[in-house]
Amino acid sequence: MRLFLYYLIVMGSSYVISTYGPHQRAQMTGDILLGGLFPIHFGVASKDQDLAARPQSTQCVRFNFRGFRWMQAMIFAIEEINNSSDLLQNITLGYRIFDTCNTVSKALEATLSFVAQNKIDSLNLDEFCNCTDHIPSTIAVVGAAGSAVSTAVANLLGLFYIPQISYASSSRLLSNKNQYKSFMRTIPTDEYQATAMADIIEHFQWNWVIAVASDDDYGRPGIEKFEKEIEERDICIHLNELISQYFEYHEIRALADRIENSTAKVIVVFAGGPDIEPLIKEMVRRNITDRTWLASEAWASSSLIAKPEYLDVVGGTIGFALRAGHIPGFREFLQRVQPKKDSHNEFVREFWEETFNCYLEDSPRVQESENGSTSFRPLCTGEEDITSVETPYLDYTHLRISYNAYVAVYSIAHALQDIFTCTPGHGLFANNSCADIKKIEAWQVLKQLRHLNYTNSMGEKIHFDENADLVANYTIINWQRSAEDGSVMFEEVGYYNIHAKKGAKLSIDKTRILWNGYSLEVPFSNCSEDCEPGTRKGIIDSMPTCCFECTECSDGEFSNHRDASVCTKCPNNSWSNGNHTFCFLKEIEYLSWTEPFGIALAICAVVGIILTAFVMGVFIRFRNTPIVKATNRELSYVLLFSLICCFSSSLVFIGEPQDWTCRLRQPAFGISFVLCISCILVKTNRVLLVFEAKIPTSLHRKWWGLNLQFLLVFLCTFVQVMICVVWLYNAPPSSYRNHDIDEIIFITCNEGSVMALGFLIGYTCLLAAICFFFAFKSRKLPENFTEAKFITFSMLIFFIVWISFIPAYFSTYGKFVSAVEVIAILASSFGLLACIFFNKVMLHPPQTQATLKANVL
Repeated sequence: MRLFLYYLIVMGSSYVISTYGPHQRAQMTGDILLGGLFPIHFGVASKDQDLAARPQSTQCVRFNFRGFRWMQAMIFAIEEINNSSDLLQNITLGYRIFDTCNTVSKALEATLSFVAQNKIDSLNLDEFCNCTDHIPSTIAVVGAAGSAVSTAVANLLGLFYIPQISYASSSRLLSNKNQYKSFMRTIPTDEYQATAMADIIEHFQWNWVIAVASDDDYGRPGIEKFEKEIEERDICIHLNELISQYFEYHEIRALADRIENSTAKVIVVFAGGPDIEPLIKEMVRRNITDRTWLASEAWASSSLIAKPEYLDVVGGTIGFALRAGHIPGFREFLQRVQPKKDSHNEFVREFWEETFNCYLEDSPRVQESENGSTSFRPLCTGEEDITSVETPYLDYTHLRISYNAYVAVYSIAHALQDIFTCTPGHGLFANNSCADIKKIEAWQVLKQLRHLNYTNSMGEKIHFDENADLVANYTIINWQRSAEDGSVMFEEVGYYNIHAKKGAKLSIDKTRILWNGYSLEVPFSNCSEDCEPGTRKGIIDSMPTCCFECTECSDGEFSNHRDASVCTKCPNNSWSNGNHTFCFLKEIEYLSWTEPFGIALAICAVVGIILTAFVMGVFIRFRNTPIVKATNRELSYVLLFSLICCFSSSLVFIGEPQDWTCRLRQPAFGISFVLCISCILVKTNRVLLVFEAKIPTSLHRKWWGLNLQFLLVFLCTFVQVMICVVWLYNAPPSSYRNHDIDEIIFITCNEGSVMALGFLIGYTCLLAAICFFFAFKSRKLPENFTEAKFITFSMLIFFIVWISFIPAYFSTYGKFVSAVEVIAILASSFGLLACIFFNKVMLHPPQTQATLKANVL
């Protein structure tokens, strides 16, 4: 029974080996077999399966010359290794290569053949049969190209730990080693490409773009990462669209409508050539030529798009390309291809027919042509000159993906070489053992690949990082039209260094870029026009942050560059100009000695001092005359001295305020006026007492003696002095720069305490009110005695001046505050001087009753 079971398995296995997997393949036997998955076709024919009969295999369409060249790079590398004396001596590498047709279904069909063969080998059936045609297990797979295809393949190969090295799948999802255990690649992950795209957009100061991604595991993760990157840079996406080569025409037309109506002029595309081709064709049909395309690596050099007839639309495209590599002898290898020599490669026949637009003898397409299903083609011999025809196959000037496939094969070979030369006790396996190269298994190769580190023929160090990715850099290319034949030319205009520090990764030579195929001017792709200097961006409701209105900076703010987000506040000592583009120093103002107003006030003060001094001189000169004696000579001297102090105190208010002048001026003014009012109060009260007492008695003389008068003046003045001392001790005034006024800095005095100033002026007014009261009571004195009347009048002037001063003081600002107080000091001082002394100086002193009484006293 057991023998019968093995017989069934053997029969089944032979059937699987011979029939399983796609019929069209490139195959070469060897001691160790490598698998290959390449997009020899761009897609499959769309065909509805109604299941009325056995479903037929889907037919692949549109031959991919670049994909064929990538496959040739793998075959060339294997042949080169087999002929090498340095790698795998006495061991021959074979290959089984299938066409994925750029679809998941075809790729999985091929992958199942690799997996099925490995599972059959694990049954160890050699003892039951002599399998002379036995095909060894596939110990590693090179491929696939598209990320979506590689994702499906990786899920299957990972179950059996068969190493897979992709040469073109860059999706960042494939870096997840928990899910894709055996996946590796020789191309950088899109994690870096998305960042590089965002850096380019920021470099050219665009902030309004369209994002288009293929609806698969390549486009969706790539554009998702791109969105995160541009969000950090304050860049907005106007349209975010998905696309596929299998979209219906009406879907492509609707997408083209949205792009055509968009104000964004830059289109970022994360997709492969087959997916983006239908959209490009529609854009060409509509002749939409004012867009700039930013191409991901998957289509940046795609032969499907890089056609002369498309250049009016895609000319000026900025694309990311892998750094080109050099493969010695590969050019000659590509030129040696021939259907009769490469019978092991079934794709060569179709390649030849597509290249020369003909049919080979015994080609299945001849029958299709005879049945009328295809257009007529002539027969070809298979010996035509391949170099006489221009196709992407022979475009070996920039070997990028081909070089990646070449490196992938050599990486596997070096891993096998490490196993072949392993010394027991220094291996990577249990107890530091080594694997047997003759019985090598896929998981052992995977283990060795993870620790791979070698230097290739170009001097490059090859090793895979912790995510099994090969770190590399990008070349930035610009699509231009060749002046010679009008073909598409990929001009290298910069590079992106993944390893450089932030801010130094991107390097672009703008002078070498032709935008939209012909222009040297960088296109504009912003939601709003840049704001001019002197304005800032203003938010527009319900619009993205990239869309704004330009708002003029407020007074006292400026912006000196275009597109400012905020206006900068000018320093305290500066103010913005009329256009708000810069700040100028504010004008400093105070009651200056050099300005006309200050000069006029100073002259008035000096005149007051001179007049007062003159009056004092007259009084001293005529000190023994009855009128001088009648005015209380000694007290008049003190009164005149206080008036000189009053006039002099006004000068302290003029000039740039300093701390010491601010602390001096109010006390000087307050004490001077209190001294003056005290003298007038004592004089007035003395006169009232004398005239109310009909006969001056000795008591009056004793009570109102000179010493007592001076004592009263001193006591009244001492109260004011104490107010000033307390003020200066607790809240001393200081110089203050007032920046509140536009364009002007007023240097004033901060009085420290308004209450203290109120006490100072209030006390002075209190004494003046008492003086006025006594003077008013003296109005009925003898007619010839007029001094009391003049004192009353002087006090009225004093009250009018200082009552007017209070609202004027608090309603003015800047230098006018000092001016108001100076005017009040001068007005009240002149009033006192004129009312009390001018009549005495101008008139002859009569011998009146008042004079007699004064002399008696």
